[in-house]
Formats: sequence, C-alpha cells, structure tokens
Amino acid sequence: MKVAFGVEYDGSRFYGWQRQSERRSVQSCVEHAISCVANSPTTVVCAGRTDTGVHATGQVIHIDSDADRSPRSWILGTNSNLPDDVSVKWAQVVDDDFHARFSATARTYRYVICNRVSRPAVWAGKVSFVFRELDVDPMSDAASLLVGKHDFSSFRAAGCQSRHAVREIRRISIRKHRHFIVIEIQANAFLQHMVRNIVGTLMVVGDGREPPKYLAYVLAARDRKVAGQTAAPGGLYLIGVEYPDRFALSHHTHSDEILMPLL
Repeated sequence: MKVAFGVEYDGSRFYGWQRQSERRSVQSCVEHAISCVANSPTTVVCAGRTDTGVHATGQVIHIDSDADRSPRSWILGTNSNLPDDVSVKWAQVVDDDFHARFSATARTYRYVICNRVSRPAVWAGKVSFVFRELDVDPMSDAASLLVGKHDFSSFRAAGCQSRHAVREIRRISIRKHRHFIVIEIQANAFLQHMVRNIVGTLMVVGDGREPPKYLAYVLAARDRKVAGQTAAPGGLYLIGVEYPDRFALSHHTHSDEILMPLL
C-alpha cells in the first residue's frame, strides 16, 4: 500500500531535508516517526529536498507500507513521535503509481523579507532581513522577465546535480505588507538554490543598484557569477506541490498562507 503525507516543518534547527549520518535532518525525524506507527523500518520519498534552514508548510512525501492504518491513525501516531518543529498535516492512501517527486507537476515557494531598519526578533530565522529600502515595482518588472521556459544556469548552485538547467517558471508575484515583502514563485521544478539566487538578484534591482532589464542580462548570460548573492535560507518556504487530478490530492496540497504580523 502506498500512502502520501503532507508535512510542515521549521527548518531553523535542521541541516536540510535529506538524511545525514551525523546531522539532524527532517527526513530522519519523519522516517523514525512513521516507522514507529508502521512497526517496521520505513523510507520516505519527498517532493522536493530543502536546504539547511529552509522551511516548509506544503512538503509532500510518500511511503510504501504493509501496515493497515487509517489516515487519522497515521497522522496522530506519527505526530506523537515527531519533535515540535515537524508535523504531519494529512495522510491519504494513493494509487501505486504515485510518486511524491516524479508525479509532481509544479512546486510553489514563498520567500519572505523583513525590509526595515531594525532586524526582526520574533521572526528571526523565519524571514530574511534587508535594511536597505526595496522598491517592489521594479522588482516585479524584473521578475516578469523570468516567466516561461528558460535555461536558469545563472541561478543554480555550483554543486547542483541536475542534468540540465532548463526549467519553466509559471508565475512570480511580489507583494508588500508594510515592512514585509513576499515573493512567490511557481515552477515545474527548481534547481538547487534557484529561488534564493533569484531573490538575491531581485534585491539588486529593488535597492536601485541595477534596472529591471538586469534580470534579462543575467538570464541570458547562463553564468552564476553575474547574478546577485544567494539570499538567506530563513526566508524560504516550500508552500505547495501540485499533482494530476487523478491522484485526488488537490484539497490537501493548496498553498497555506503564512501568517504575517502587520507591525
């Protein structure tokens, strides 16, 4: 039997999603908790691996298990064995051909910036902090140049292991709520550090150092050295994963809103 789960976590105290021998990872915590409920060692597969310090409200995973449990039992049992910074939100039996990663048709990430003179305290590690004033209008103009299918080599990490850099960005939105700026990007898939590198480059436009057309130059260059710095991991959230309708997961995998205090 194959079971899919929705998982959220605060990535502040994790060294990313992927299991590591001597470092705390989200995968290790989730596998241990689900194995306790399944009464057997269980391996989980995720929709998208997140890096150290990156959060998720809409991660999707799947397992193969012979254990016969109700969705409620999977949820309550797993959560009772998880630390406070990880939680299973839903569970659902899915068709045998479902795959959390390869069946996904889109992923959505949200990046949150606290843009004010003073650094945040309550939101430390949950948002990025930029003290230079950012103008969202030119940032939005620049971001629109990235929509579509392109070679995003300029925005991939040096250690990215993807076979090629062609991805399709379906939408980018940039909104401002007083001193919070929220950037949301949906694509069919992402390269390592792609969102954070895009955000770092948009910041160069937002603070006036470069015009919006700078993004077109960076994209065409296919050279990581010409793009902006990698934005901090604490502002990044995986908020949603989309699948074909036949898997009947759409009521689970909508993008949750991240509560933002209007201070």
